[in-house]
Amino acid sequence: MQRTYVMVKPDGVRKNLIGAVIARFERRGLRITGLKMIKISVEQAKKHYAEHAGKPFFGELVEFITSGPVAAMVVEGENAIKAVRSMMGATNPLDAVPGSIRGDFALTMSQNIVHGSDGEESAEREINNFFAPGEIY
Repeated sequence: MQRTYVMVKPDGVRKNLIGAVIARFERRGLRITGLKMIKISVEQAKKHYAEHAGKPFFGELVEFITSGPVAAMVVEGENAIKAVRSMMGATNPLDAVPGSIRGDFALTMSQNIVHGSDGEESAEREINNFFAPGEIY
């Protein structure tokens, strides 16, 4: 079994898409082993987007992700990282296929509904950034 971090971003929360996103993962056979609504702190956001520090859009990323609550979750299953990434669709929603989360619900890259870890290392780092060990089942 593999774990990954998934976040319904502030735009997805505002559009009331938390349930729709979770339902897609569960229908696919993935399990939600951690779930909470949080308001991300600036410190957590900077840590989350650390690989983009120093880039011109870094401030916008931090500002957006801290602009409202998010649904943070740990998703578990066989090949969970790859499965979640394919279900999310391309980062740019205009390139995402219909049927993917971004292809169905987003129009811009800056507000593309959902985030998912891109590998095992980032999944572990992101889970640890947003969840304490006792919050995952």
